[in-house]
Amino acid sequence: MGRPRAGVAGLVCVAVVSVTLSACTPIIRNHGYAPTEADLEEIVVGVDTRDTVADVVGSPTVSGVMRDNAWYYVESRWRTIGYRAPEITDRQVVAISFDRNGTVANIERFGLEDGRVIALNRRVTESNIQGISFLRQLLGNIGQVTPEQFTAN
Repeated sequence: MGRPRAGVAGLVCVAVVSVTLSACTPIIRNHGYAPTEADLEEIVVGVDTRDTVADVVGSPTVSGVMRDNAWYYVESRWRTIGYRAPEITDRQVVAISFDRNGTVANIERFGLEDGRVIALNRRVTESNIQGISFLRQLLGNIGQVTPEQFTAN
């Protein structure tokens, strides 16, 4: 009679170990698109234009921010393991710059090892600019307003 319980306990143990190990399996996510070296070899610097580049490698992920003299193709690979925060494992940025006439001037590829993290805009709002609470600021205006401030000159 002891054998069926041992068999069930063994199955439960195998199931728990399987679930635990599968939770630690990395999840890989790919974002964006960067052309391959073979695709970039089809582009001739000084000859191809924006239209021919779009035909060969497709439209860019991002174009120049200040001026439209460059196209940027960005591809990233993220890995998530279990409960941990996602971690970037690879990033490729292909920059195709154009001259004034719209022909290709340069093609560059940058990897994760070439870059650095830059905070373009942190978008942090200072919640307490004057060093006093919101309620004190609100109640501090009582008695400060006079009717003359609302009349037009």
